[in-house]
Amino acid sequence: MRVLCIGGGPAGLYFGLLMKLQNPANDVVIVERNRPYDTFGWGVVFSDATLENLRQADPVSAREIDAAFNHWDDIDIHIDGRTIRSGGHGFIGIGRKKLLNILQARCEALGVRLVFETDVIDDQALAREYDADLVIASDGINSRVRTRYAASFAPDIDTRQCRFVWLGTHKRFDAFTFAFERTEHGWFQAHAYRFDDDTSTFIVETPESVWQAAGLADMSQEEGVAWCERLFARYLDGHKLISNATHLRGSASWIRFPRVICKRWVHWNTFDHGRRVPVVLMGDAAHTAHFSIGSGTKLALEDAIDLAEEIGRDGGTVDTLPDALNRYEATRSVEVLKIQNAARNSTEWFENVGRYTGLAPEQFAYSLLTRSQRISHENLRARDAAYVGGYEQWLAERAGIAQSVPPMFTPYRVRGLTLKNRVVVSPMAMYSAVDGVPGDFHLVHLGARALGGAAMVVAEMTCVSPDARITPGCPGLWNDTQRDAWRRIVDFVHANGDARIAIQLGHAGRKGSTQVGWQQMDHPLAHDNWPLVSASALPYLPGVSQTPRAMTRDDMTRVRDDFVANARRAAEAGFDWLELHCAHGYLLSSFISPLTNQREDAYGGPLANRLRYPLEVFGAVRAVWPEDRPMSVRISAHDWVEGGITADDAVEIARAFHAAGADMIDCSSGQVSAEQAPVYGRMYQTPFSDRIRNEAGIATIAVGAIFEADHVNGIIAAGRADLCAIARPHLADPAWTLHEAARAGYRDIAWPHQYLAGKQQLEANLARAAAATSAPEH
Repeated sequence: MRVLCIGGGPAGLYFGLLMKLQNPANDVVIVERNRPYDTFGWGVVFSDATLENLRQADPVSAREIDAAFNHWDDIDIHIDGRTIRSGGHGFIGIGRKKLLNILQARCEALGVRLVFETDVIDDQALAREYDADLVIASDGINSRVRTRYAASFAPDIDTRQCRFVWLGTHKRFDAFTFAFERTEHGWFQAHAYRFDDDTSTFIVETPESVWQAAGLADMSQEEGVAWCERLFARYLDGHKLISNATHLRGSASWIRFPRVICKRWVHWNTFDHGRRVPVVLMGDAAHTAHFSIGSGTKLALEDAIDLAEEIGRDGGTVDTLPDALNRYEATRSVEVLKIQNAARNSTEWFENVGRYTGLAPEQFAYSLLTRSQRISHENLRARDAAYVGGYEQWLAERAGIAQSVPPMFTPYRVRGLTLKNRVVVSPMAMYSAVDGVPGDFHLVHLGARALGGAAMVVAEMTCVSPDARITPGCPGLWNDTQRDAWRRIVDFVHANGDARIAIQLGHAGRKGSTQVGWQQMDHPLAHDNWPLVSASALPYLPGVSQTPRAMTRDDMTRVRDDFVANARRAAEAGFDWLELHCAHGYLLSSFISPLTNQREDAYGGPLANRLRYPLEVFGAVRAVWPEDRPMSVRISAHDWVEGGITADDAVEIARAFHAAGADMIDCSSGQVSAEQAPVYGRMYQTPFSDRIRNEAGIATIAVGAIFEADHVNGIIAAGRADLCAIARPHLADPAWTLHEAARAGYRDIAWPHQYLAGKQQLEANLARAAAATSAPEH
């Protein structure tokens, strides 16, 4: 096979040498625009796991790389005059020039042809010149090849918000170092690590607005480097900062990171006589991952390994290339997306450092360490048990207890209520009420979960009038019979443990008068439908749903008074907490979202107007709800539809409810429009909670795909939320909290006396299983 690699970075060089190792008869040419053994940049970072991949792929070059690496386990975080260290992270750093020199020499030893000082303008002409069967486009982040075939590759390039400059220094850092410095213009941060015996990489980063305000855009390169040197002098110990980007002038050395995602990685050219030649993206040409997680070179090398393996699997012939390339694109695109998702979380954290500097240094450091959501609480414990143990002790003391416990088991106090831990059973529609009256099913459902270890159970959305119901099976509180039925459930929860119970009041709006959930969800009833109201006369499912009437002022007054009457009955029933449902496209939500509110009066238009009625209802309910009992608001923090509510809006919505007296924001998203396109994943809604909590300054509840104790521990410990609401796991396991505690090895948790024998057996079984797993094989 004749292989042409355009670009002599890590991806092209490594793929070239692997193809030669696979079959010495392969003719491999690598064309690079720079001079031989010349490169720009400072150091690159790998994990120990990446080096192991290199050892398996090519032990010879791996030994040279390994010998040149600087290894360290520690991360130092400097903030507000404090230094917090965490160990066990397993990083290795090497100079970029040294890495490329090793790979270049290895290529030459294997017979790979290296062509330097050739700037490729026309890849097709070059492919013809070398009669290539396969063209690798490893020409970097600004790939000309990717641009030429953009219609095939469909690149999505997102230029991020921070400016950064890549510098070096002869100060030798003995840990991967993050340093944060406040200026009158805003925060700057440095990412520093040693990569050889006397040199460290030193990246300075700050948001674009801060960079502009500091005047760096108007400074020469020398002035900018000197400015950074003064700002971070305390960490440099008298050493200078150095730039090797001498080909750039002034502010051009400060760049914004482009996140690159390509929909496809393979393009086919047709040459003379119908010969088809694939052009394949690799490395930064195909994808980028922000430097804050140090994965760019890792991804490039692993691209090369995977493509070489896929080609070799089928015998390494031209005829088998199409199948091999399809597998390469399918497998690598998924793996890269995982890294890019983590990189996005990390990027956004650094773009918004000011959001977190209000945290205590201890929590700031923990938030930084877990920012990507790839490192969980237990991952961190496995790396550095002493650090996590000390941090848990600090959290416990902040929560007012002397004994160190996992973060999810710290108590939480709001108004006159103390919750025993941070786990809440989410409100989940059961569609099992008769005439709005909760019955035995609700007693068993909520009672069982109240016995299962959670701090609080939240009853499903309880409707404020018959025409406020989602379905005929939804419960209400519009009469005293319903109040008394709820009181029976509340009394059971209070009499049989220390869990608390909340009510969620809502009005279905345009999503009402539908079939129960296990029938045709969101579709109208076959008969006996009731009239609907909403912010505007827009059906939920066009052509399917009933069209609601736009509310008049008289309608608003009536519904507001219904909420007030229901809140009074909820207090009489003994509920500990009240949540107002302003999410998921129901009535109050329909006022907030521009997708569902097209009013032209004082309740439509700008966000402040759209919030007017929900805030009116909230204020009226808060006025009659007992002062010592908390009140939260559930919002859709993102509509997942172009033109709908965004996370920016959610912060303002939260601020408005907080100013009106809300104690907490329950941060859900979506379900406002049937056209939504959510981006699902583990804890996928937690970033909304994180942002609202740390920007709007109000306590939050995180919801959405939280299903392990490790998730809850990390969310609470990092200050991303104050409580975690767990939904579907509690449907499968009423005692989810008790069982997760046992699985995590936390024994000091109270079980109902009646179930203590089960606790002992569960813990014994888990201990035996753990011992069997760790026992050596014979």
